[in-house]
Amino acid sequence: MKAFTDLALRALKPKKKPYKKADERGLYIEVMPNGSKLWRVKYRLHGVEKRQSMGRYPDVSLAEARKRRDEVKALVSAGKDPAIERRQAKLVAALAAETTFISVAREFIENKMVGEGRAQSTVEKNLWYLDQLKPLQPLPVGQIRPADVLAALKPIQAHGKHETARRCRAFASRVFRYAVATLRCENDPAAVLRGALRNPKPKHHAALEKPEQVADLLRGIDEYEGHLITRIAMQILPHVMARPGELRLARWDEFNFEKAEWCIPAERMKMRKPHKVPLSRQVIAYLEELAPLTKTGPAGFVFPAFHTTRKPMSENTINQALRRMGYSKDEMTAHGWRSTASSLINESGKWNPDAIERSLAHTDRNAVRHVYNRSSFWHERVEMHQWWSDYLDQLRSGGEVVPYGSLTDAEPGKVVSLASRRQRYKG
Repeated sequence: MKAFTDLALRALKPKKKPYKKADERGLYIEVMPNGSKLWRVKYRLHGVEKRQSMGRYPDVSLAEARKRRDEVKALVSAGKDPAIERRQAKLVAALAAETTFISVAREFIENKMVGEGRAQSTVEKNLWYLDQLKPLQPLPVGQIRPADVLAALKPIQAHGKHETARRCRAFASRVFRYAVATLRCENDPAAVLRGALRNPKPKHHAALEKPEQVADLLRGIDEYEGHLITRIAMQILPHVMARPGELRLARWDEFNFEKAEWCIPAERMKMRKPHKVPLSRQVIAYLEELAPLTKTGPAGFVFPAFHTTRKPMSENTINQALRRMGYSKDEMTAHGWRSTASSLINESGKWNPDAIERSLAHTDRNAVRHVYNRSSFWHERVEMHQWWSDYLDQLRSGGEVVPYGSLTDAEPGKVVSLASRRQRYKG
């Protein structure tokens, strides 16, 4: 029996029925009627003759087929069944595919973010971070080293995107910690890189600090000539101390006018906890002005988009309105109202700082203090929000800011004089 040569293999022609041609040590090729040439090896284990396929010629060359045959023979000599070993190798490969960084990251997002009810915007943001880490995606999560993570982050930082690089490192770290918890990784290689990235310059939401500046802006908002829904959103935002995203996504069924409260569901809150906002008389008046326009919308949005009531107002609408009013992004932002409220209310000295923080939906970073300080300060916050709205009205009207008691004892029509005033509005 002569050993195969490539020339002899290429010369094999198909016949009506399959036929075999042997090489050496159990290796043979089977020629099929359709012209396919399939490598197989024959071996005997525990007195039983078995066969194993090893690929198609010429995809698997003669040299490669002989190498695979020798591997099969070595397993048999060691008392192992090549068929079982192959199945186990496939299982290992399948498991390895399930433990790549991208597969574990997607599982983490699905289980820990989607499964725990995180906001869709948060889910999409984390998917975006994953997309930035392409060099890590195909690597087995348990074999990734700090150097691999750093190599994936450096191109991001090289483009000056220091904050993006920092956030991508933090995302990768969360994925690795999830992999550790699910026994697919022994440590978090991203954790040691905290000091390896350049810290971005602190980014603050521009805000007004002086009462006279606030007064000018409030008067400008009253005279805003853009869309009515935008104007009312801008009028309400300073009073409620909410984040702009929490306000623009508000739905009518979250408001209880009888109890004068707005209940924001946990999925819309940054800290994933429901938040209750006291409604001052001024805020209720603004909402009552808006209700005939948007309350019957099919999606229930208080501030729907201009082109469809099925979607909320764009996240850029209020900031764009501020720009049209002449305020640059370095002077004032929609989010800046929270800083303005915090500063001016704290400076008044009238209110418990913890009540102010609760109205801003800030969580106490002192874990022990947070456990013991579970009070919502609700009654104080109700009074504080009404005082704050009255204070804003006084600033707007240019009058002297009188003490809280004087304001609350005033006639409702005088305190909320703007509710009955017709606003300028074009289109």
